Amino acid sequence: VTQLPVGSDGIIDAAAVEEALQPETVLVTVMAAQNEVGTLQPIGAVAEICKRHNVLFHTDAAQAVGKIPLAVETDGVDLLSMSAHKLYGPKGVGALYVRRRAPRVALEPLLTGGGQERGLRAGTLNVPGIVALGEACRWARLELAAESERLTRLRTRLLTALEDGLAGVILNGHPVERLPGNLNVSFEGIMAHRLLGALTQLAVSSGAACASGESGPSRVLLAMGVPDALARASLRVGLGRSTTQAEVDFAAEQIVAVVRRLREDQSAVGNGSP
Repeated sequence: VTQLPVGSDGIIDAAAVEEALQPETVLVTVMAAQNEVGTLQPIGAVAEICKRHNVLFHTDAAQAVGKIPLAVETDGVDLLSMSAHKLYGPKGVGALYVRRRAPRVALEPLLTGGGQERGLRAGTLNVPGIVALGEACRWARLELAAESERLTRLRTRLLTALEDGLAGVILNGHPVERLPGNLNVSFEGIMAHRLLGALTQLAVSSGAACASGESGPSRVLLAMGVPDALARASLRVGLGRSTTQAEVDFAAEQIVAVVRRLREDQSAVGNGSP
């Protein structure tokens, strides 16, 4: 297994992927969109390289499906995994796209015993979950363009309000090539756990939700070269279908006020005040 680094914006270099390919390489996998910082990866360019070297290309598109345009044929994807709950479908159901020709991808089943899913996964199909996933995809496709534009506008509004109200606000990830509803920022001189503890009226996070129980700086930010202190000071805000402009403005006010207070408290402690 070869793991490749990313740049300071979180994007992988497609040329580095080609250099890393070995004669025995059978698969390259790249996230379509990074869940912590929202960075969009050049999956089309990586897939084209894989095609030239006869290597299969897989993308974890759980964060991307329903939020940005994706087309397995146009992008040259051989395998694509997704999860329903990331686009307002039910939890506990997902899908794996497997290319059937040019090339045909042959997979060995992990669960055997029946002919379901063309022999790939035995067991009774989750029909309600499957139908719900399909309906979630249909709605996401209908609303994708307009919702993407709306969320990008709200995200920009939130970042601008934070930068206008505070010094030392650093955007993590690529400024443009990112998910419309993702904002990840670090605040100089602030520890994320203290910030989260004080933001009692907001549902925000530091790092990935699946790693919420971990302490220490984000491994994603460290891999991007973010200094340890700033990696420990990161805040991730997710904007979604129900997010309103009023909520964004409220969140900005809350974050600015709390960061100012925490900085003042730290300054007072540093000056020997009680």
